[in-house]
Amino acid sequence: MNLLFIYGKPATGKLTVARELAKLTGYKLFHNHLTVDLLLAVFEFGSKPFVELREEIWLAVIKRAATERQHGLIFTFAPETTVRPGFVEKVLDAVLGAGSRVRFIELTCPMEEVYRRIDNQSRRNTGKLTDHEVYEKLEAQGVFATTHMPKADVVIDTSRQSAEESAAQIVKDLRLPKV
Repeated sequence: MNLLFIYGKPATGKLTVARELAKLTGYKLFHNHLTVDLLLAVFEFGSKPFVELREEIWLAVIKRAATERQHGLIFTFAPETTVRPGFVEKVLDAVLGAGSRVRFIELTCPMEEVYRRIDNQSRRNTGKLTDHEVYEKLEAQGVFATTHMPKADVVIDTSRQSAEESAAQIVKDLRLPKV
């Protein structure tokens, strides 16, 4: 299996690009909010059961996809301080241990663009962070730091091109097969 691990700060286009990438590659899409939304129905964001179950679900799905020899999986991830420090290493262990590969893709964009996007209707429809002031406060506290992430195989500034172009660039740069 080829795991495409897309990460970046909120409103950098992870889900939008991932959907386009899934269309081009035929890979399954396991985005962050599938698990987050499931758990928010029962637990408070950042609570101990939320954090533990979120990681267990993410890892169980990724590991099972790797051991079942799925063709490819796209996982979107927003690094933030409620994610336990060893999570990415556990993903690597699970995927590499199954004889599969992980490719890291970082999506970025200037803060002005993040602020413009943060309150988009598409974000409101999916329960994502949409409050400009809350985002600013969390950003100032370092909640969304990506410095602890592995070096990305591909880094894309999503303010410079469309989601379709970003997905096509990922396919090209990683030499991924198209469907």
